[in-house]
Amino acid sequence: METTAIELTVGPVAHGGWCVARHEGRVVFVRHALPGERVIAEVTEETTRFLRADAVKVLQASPDRVVAPCPFAGPGLCGGCDWQHATLPAQRRLKTDVVAEQLRRLAGIEWTGQVEEVPGATDGLGWRTRVQFAVDRDGAAGLRRHRSHDIQPVDACLIAHPGVEDVGAEVMNWRGASSVEVITSSTGDRAVVVAPKPRRTVAVPDVDDGVAVMVNEGRGRTRTVHGRHHVVERVGGRDFQVTGSGFWQIHPGAAETLLRAVMEFADPRPGEWALDLYCGVGLFAAGLAEAVGPDGAVFGVESDTVAVRDAERNLRDLPQARFARGYVESALDRHGIERADLVVVDPPRTGLGREVTDRVAALEASRIVYVSCDPATLARDLARFGERGYRLSGLRAFDAFPMTHHVESVALLVRDAA
Repeated sequence: METTAIELTVGPVAHGGWCVARHEGRVVFVRHALPGERVIAEVTEETTRFLRADAVKVLQASPDRVVAPCPFAGPGLCGGCDWQHATLPAQRRLKTDVVAEQLRRLAGIEWTGQVEEVPGATDGLGWRTRVQFAVDRDGAAGLRRHRSHDIQPVDACLIAHPGVEDVGAEVMNWRGASSVEVITSSTGDRAVVVAPKPRRTVAVPDVDDGVAVMVNEGRGRTRTVHGRHHVVERVGGRDFQVTGSGFWQIHPGAAETLLRAVMEFADPRPGEWALDLYCGVGLFAAGLAEAVGPDGAVFGVESDTVAVRDAERNLRDLPQARFARGYVESALDRHGIERADLVVVDPPRTGLGREVTDRVAALEASRIVYVSCDPATLARDLARFGERGYRLSGLRAFDAFPMTHHVESVALLVRDAA
């Protein structure tokens, strides 16, 4: 498509790192802009219903605009950050507006809260403890451009944690790899997980002796080249083993922050029967199991086999907690679970969906705590729970991904007294 430049007056923020404008009667989703600005934008995509565009020149700037600290943030460059051109308070206001708009539009819920800061990244930089670099055909590590498979070479990532940057993956050659994930943990562990291209081998470059190196061979198999096959995270005085590229919150303060929020909303009581669905390596299950005590029980469900093994190891001192591998919609039936006092769900970005929402609602738990990394799918699922007799009792949102459009939310649903 031939590049078209248009002049726009930028309107409100939209989900996904965009702002909304209009041009000749059509909606324009524009990046690298802020509400209220006047910009020149280059159209990057055109459909019959709307345009996508990048603001390439600011004619009238918002008072919230700043110079992006990273030289790779901007039109046509790295797609990892959405809001480096805005102050941190403005970023949180934008995210607050997005959460409120999604709840209002998709669930008919009026939310008057605000997105809260997560401790550990006061300037919004140096927080990302897990970074997955894409690798180009020459073996150079970089990051994907926005809505593209193209790779932007980088020599450093400003939102990466110093422990990630110390590995120096960006200046090494990874010929034969499709991606390289660099991990640092709260206990100081560091690891590199390499994913080879199909039918290719990777000559892993020399890394510091203190960095574990693993090769992801696909289908859940990871081969350890040297060091351990896992890192250890510590939250609330408990150690959690996380094998390979297993899921863990990437902001250094997020795991503790979310655990506290979940426990506050869940209010687990001794002797209760609790479910932790999409439980990962057992972060929330640990808090629940300690609270319900030996007279209660916690049952965790997770689809990833390795994560289930990690969870069983991490909570081996809590016999009231047990885990099963499987998809939630089938695992509950397979294990004959028909009721629960309390349910915690932490699904992927796609949310629960109709089938799981209905199955969880049928458990008739008095409280459901929903941890979400996408306000749109959260709002959709809250509306469905509303149809099944649950109402939103509380919601907190957290800036666990500064400089990006992503936001983490924790919602409490209670059964309607009627």
